[in-house]
Amino acid sequence: MSDLCRAMSETPDHANTLVRPPIALLLALLAGLTLDWLHPLPFAPAGLPHAWAGAGIFVIGLAIVVWAITALKAAGTSVQGYKPTSAIVDHGPYRFTRNPVYVGMLVGLAGLAVAFDTLWLLVTLVPFFAIIRFGVVAREEAYLDRKFGDAYRSYRARVRRWL
Repeated sequence: MSDLCRAMSETPDHANTLVRPPIALLLALLAGLTLDWLHPLPFAPAGLPHAWAGAGIFVIGLAIVVWAITALKAAGTSVQGYKPTSAIVDHGPYRFTRNPVYVGMLVGLAGLAVAFDTLWLLVTLVPFFAIIRFGVVAREEAYLDRKFGDAYRSYRARVRRWL
């Protein structure tokens, strides 16, 4: 087999996800806000300070994302799924969930739904979650299993996928 054929048949050293999660998040946000503009669907009870409550939820989600990215960088591994992973990170938020960045994104999107008082953003959580779960997380898990073997399987057995 030629070197070119061998190189083309080798599995890439990254998760090969279907979409970059920040792009999926942005698309969900844009879809929800566009649908709200076309046909508003408020859901917050009258008198509820939804803007403040939503902002608080959003900040919690953002804090989770920042904490997770900080833990990845401290371990010296890549944050981007299209680059090789060099370590299994099991400290910081990775002690509680294997996917804290995505948990933070989901919480943040829910917070924006509350802040903007639009049911449409809550609706977009469903396809966003499905894309992340099956187009990103499933591929990341398969990649980490191939790359780290028993070490990853041990981590996976100790720490839940979500919460």
